[in-house]
Amino acid sequence: MNKPSNTALITGASSGIGLELAKIHARQGGDLVLVARSRDKLDALKLALEAAHGISATVIAEDLAKPGAAQRIFEQTQAQGLVIDVLVNNAGFGGHGLFHEQRLADAQAMMQVNMAALTELTHAFLKGMVQRQRGRILNVSSTASFMPGPLQAVYYATKAYVTSFTQAIAEEVAAHGVTATALCPGAVATGFVAAGNLQGVDLWKQAKSAQSVAQCGYDAMQRGELVAFNEGRLRFMLNWIVPLLPRKVVLKMSRQAMEKGNDMPAGLHSGGTR
Repeated sequence: MNKPSNTALITGASSGIGLELAKIHARQGGDLVLVARSRDKLDALKLALEAAHGISATVIAEDLAKPGAAQRIFEQTQAQGLVIDVLVNNAGFGGHGLFHEQRLADAQAMMQVNMAALTELTHAFLKGMVQRQRGRILNVSSTASFMPGPLQAVYYATKAYVTSFTQAIAEEVAAHGVTATALCPGAVATGFVAAGNLQGVDLWKQAKSAQSVAQCGYDAMQRGELVAFNEGRLRFMLNWIVPLLPRKVVLKMSRQAMEKGNDMPAGLHSGGTR
């Protein structure tokens, strides 16, 4: 007898949270569609997971910063007859510095990956989930989504979009057996620090492991939660303390979190994944 379909498509699957999510899903016996820029890393991961867990993994090498990448990914899954039961929009990146001193092209690429590609992939695969009356979506957002972020202005704004969009979609499709979850971690020990020029920001000394964050997100997705935090103190501060503080105080604290060489009050910080 053929096993029931339980295929997860994961973007940014070659490292960090995406890699750990792929491992978790494979351990559960689920098949995978692994998406990232590096084909070599994806091919190695495919072989390792198939050998260890007896699952089937498909590799799609695409750069989500390029317009049209999401549609090409969808078309490849269609051409191979793959039914996507779980969509994990994990790929994303940040940057550091004053917005007016940064290259506009970098901000545009960030918006393309963090928001546009995520939206396009959700639109492409959500229709089938609704038709089949089953499916789960996990969008990797950040605690950054709950406040503005001086020195990471565009990154924080993109994550605010992800958290808002995810919750709205969850409400729209709740009656169709489909769930959507926003994973909002704090600092995570991944390649995000180097890629985002965040070396020297003391906040990342408190970073949690990618594996623990991935497990938190995967479990929350399975339960159909709207928003998942990997630390209880973050949930408390962002839901009950930050909304009550004067906006200028929040802005100053948020900026302090991103200034290099400064210590930061625990809990008020951003996270990120790549």
